[in-house]
Amino acid sequence: MTLTQFNPLELLAVLPEFALAIWALVILLADVMTGGIKRRTLGLLTAIGMLGVLVISFLTMPAAGQVTPTVLGDMLRNDLYTFVFRAIFIIAGALTALLAADFKIARAGGEFYALLILATMSMSFMAASVDIIMLYLATEAASISLYLLAGFMRDTPRSAEAGMKYFVFGAVASTVMLFGLSLIYGASGGMTSYPPLSIIFQQQSPSTIALVSQYPDMFTLGSFGLLLVMVGFMFKTSAVPFHFWSPDVYEGAPTPVSGFLSTASKAAGFAVMMRFIYYAFPPGLSPVSNIWVVMMQPIAILTMFLGNLLAVTQTNIKRMLAYSSIAQAGYMLMGATAFGWAQDRADALASIIFYVGTYMICNIAAFAVVGAVTNRIGSENIKDFAGLSRRSPYLALSMVACMLSLTGAPPLIGFIGKLFVFRAAMNANLIMLMIVGIVNVLISVYYYLGVTRAMYSDKGTDAPPVTVGGSTAWVVGLSAIVLVLLTVVATPFWNLALEAARSFLS
Repeated sequence: MTLTQFNPLELLAVLPEFALAIWALVILLADVMTGGIKRRTLGLLTAIGMLGVLVISFLTMPAAGQVTPTVLGDMLRNDLYTFVFRAIFIIAGALTALLAADFKIARAGGEFYALLILATMSMSFMAASVDIIMLYLATEAASISLYLLAGFMRDTPRSAEAGMKYFVFGAVASTVMLFGLSLIYGASGGMTSYPPLSIIFQQQSPSTIALVSQYPDMFTLGSFGLLLVMVGFMFKTSAVPFHFWSPDVYEGAPTPVSGFLSTASKAAGFAVMMRFIYYAFPPGLSPVSNIWVVMMQPIAILTMFLGNLLAVTQTNIKRMLAYSSIAQAGYMLMGATAFGWAQDRADALASIIFYVGTYMICNIAAFAVVGAVTNRIGSENIKDFAGLSRRSPYLALSMVACMLSLTGAPPLIGFIGKLFVFRAAMNANLIMLMIVGIVNVLISVYYYLGVTRAMYSDKGTDAPPVTVGGSTAWVVGLSAIVLVLLTVVATPFWNLALEAARSFLS
């Protein structure tokens, strides 16, 4: 690694992350020094602070087309790609904090919200990292916070079990990933920054020729290392065959945390994966890169089919949304597959960014409705949502919008997101993959509309109305407004995703 002179202005690139860390301390101090501030107030303060950090992020946002140098010892890159994912994480965190204020975990105090903020901060570092040391540290910091959030309701056996399972599986995946990174580090002759790695593993570069003469097995070590690193990425994105933790963790974790795991954590996995595989092993330039280019398509197909087919059989709505989340990861992997094969990589990457952002809004809103209803009726069974259209028309209508958008029904934003991903696959001549995606969309219609059918059935109409807490109502209402807004004016958001992709590739 080449040492560069530190420039204090580089700190502006990570000002939003510093602000998040400071706000986590403020929340803890507010809880301790006030002798136990109202737990609902802590959730509101957390959300307000995170939205304030979002404003700071806008003020430090790099301009479109701006050449963005790496900062802080060439470990981070503050480009438009980083900004977009940072905004996704912060919005997901703020919505989760508002939801938590109406749930049992709100009684836990400031430590819950501090962990939520620190997880958001770590995910932002994941999206910005261009060094394998920063990649691993940021990923571990985010993972540890999420383990604790998943098992936060210690007096609830399911939550404790979810936290333990997530920790055990996550620890194994992190260990495998670290071993893979160490192999890449050794095979490259001690490089940690992504760009030098890409040069080292190019078959015709002078540095590679010198290394091969000294280490004949460097390409074998690099390929095996990349395979192990991909295990970590597949775990973070809940892709097959490393998806097995998702249903149990989503079911047992507090409902707001389940929504955060299914959106922000998945988005962070894709953000860090795309940065690593393109910057360190660019397709077509490195023989080792053939590993990830070839493996993406079968993993995408398996992930879509397994997620959708198992979601059909679920009776618990949180498990259904968990398997749905696995299937949604498969659609995102379609974009990643197209990214490896397409001539226009900016379009393929933009389709992933756009899909991740719109999916975040849909899924958090869906978990918000699920949490509000299950808190009232004490059941997570889909059949117990019967008659919700009469008990709470507002919640039922919001849930229908989420289900239809997740299905990909026109003209909702979920349809536009899937259209962009399928178009990217078609432009990359991945016709069979696109057909498989369409088939899986048809499969998903069954279980998404099954929830709608249950809510609008005549059964359960004698049950009492479902009351919704103030902050949950705000989350559901704001999410519904954003879904409609994105559907009507999707073009500016697509243009932002496209500019972020171009910034990433520059």
